[in-house]
Amino acid sequence: MISALPADVERALTATAGRKFSHLFLVACGGSLSIMMAGKYFVDRHSGTFACDIYNADEFVFRDPKRLGPDTLVVLCSQTGTTKETVRAANHAKDRGATTIGMTLDQTSPLAQVVDHPVAYQASYTTGKAIDAAYSSYGVLYMLLAGLIDAHEKAGLTADLLISLGNLQLAIERAHRSYADRFQAFAPRFAPQRAIYTLASGANYGAAYSYAICVLMEMQWYDSQAIHANEFFHGPFEVVDRDACFVVLLGLDETRNLSERARDFLFKYGNSQNILLLDGAELDLTGMVDRFKPYLVPLVFFDTLWRFAYKLAELRNQPMLEGRRYMKKLTDY
Repeated sequence: MISALPADVERALTATAGRKFSHLFLVACGGSLSIMMAGKYFVDRHSGTFACDIYNADEFVFRDPKRLGPDTLVVLCSQTGTTKETVRAANHAKDRGATTIGMTLDQTSPLAQVVDHPVAYQASYTTGKAIDAAYSSYGVLYMLLAGLIDAHEKAGLTADLLISLGNLQLAIERAHRSYADRFQAFAPRFAPQRAIYTLASGANYGAAYSYAICVLMEMQWYDSQAIHANEFFHGPFEVVDRDACFVVLLGLDETRNLSERARDFLFKYGNSQNILLLDGAELDLTGMVDRFKPYLVPLVFFDTLWRFAYKLAELRNQPMLEGRRYMKKLTDY
């Protein structure tokens, strides 16, 4: 169980507690950007004090939002802390007088050095070390956001969040066992395909986005696209046939009915053998506070799907991280 916030999260919250921010910007690239999508959903649902926007790091710099200034807070994330666009965004925010918090694995990295308040998290995907998912990027971001909202609105979010995060790792381990047979059945069907689409809405869309671009495309070279469940009906549903492969994330948040509608269409016009459905309602989330379950379901989905990706990689004889052609291997782009 988690009894308190990590010391660096607490320091960042204490340092900003007396500030009244009119706007919160969440800034990152790639997989780090995907967690910000869930973070924005969380803020939209719980904060009545400050508005929140999410930006790709370089677009944040070049779009240069007029709201950015001394009464704004910018939370940035880069796993290595060396993502040049994110470091550039942090410098830009500071130049405009904003307060900055930087989430990174490496507290000596360029991002950690430039922000006002560096905050650490854990990532087994990068380090290969087992972690408690409570201290993952999602978990630490939620801690920061809950603390910020509580400081301004006394919403009582942090206590319930810590209880829920304390039960997250066990929920993930149960889900791995629950999904094992399903993944074993779907992997041989998905492995030889050229394209796999991911579909979700609300708090789960970021997980679908990251799985599409950072796993299926980056590591397995599939043609892939993350499709918002409602946008599905405004063009993308035309790709549906008996051969089209979809990963569908059906969450527990307020947008669930959007994903249910897309799920129903897929099962009606597609092929159930090619629709890998993960439903938050079937997860065992024992110990979590009900109002936090919707925000933690994406962590369960992504962690389990990561293992599914390794099954695909084995069947395709295509390494995961080691097989990338460009990522971490080129510096001149």
